[in-house]
Amino acid sequence: MTAPRLIIMGVSGCGKSTVGERLAQRLGVPFLEGDALHPPHNVALMAAGTPLTDNDRSDWLDAIAARLSALHADEGLVVSCSALKRIYRDRLRRATSDLHFVHLHGDHALLAARLGQRQGHYMPPALLASQLDTLEIPAPDEGALSLDIAEPADRLVAHIEHHLHLNHA
Repeated sequence: MTAPRLIIMGVSGCGKSTVGERLAQRLGVPFLEGDALHPPHNVALMAAGTPLTDNDRSDWLDAIAARLSALHADEGLVVSCSALKRIYRDRLRRATSDLHFVHLHGDHALLAARLGQRQGHYMPPALLASQLDTLEIPAPDEGALSLDIAEPADRLVAHIEHHLHLNHA
């Protein structure tokens, strides 16, 4: 089996980073915080409460795709990336073979509460509505695993490992 390559996706506040970091640690592969690859222009837009456009996200998606395409056959990676639209996910799929998506979703009130408690992040809670409006839930033919964030992060990690038949390091 090739090393696991996963995108943990969903709107802001769904726990992509928390689940992604824990999963990467369990699998013994690196974790890439997708938000860290946003160009400064994107960060400034989001910090000002301006939703990103497809054009704004283009360089960001290219940066993530470049990291994925640079992997050797035996290298795995877990990436947190909102991947809100199918065209974004398709773009990332073209970067590497055997890429799996895990869609974390939850109740609007839970997402809003998490964003309200988050400190030190440029993404304001006011952008949640635009992200939910932009989100295209993965279609069945995409094969994404969809998990409800009402479950604790460790349980979500266990679900992912079980569903994708991953062996941790």
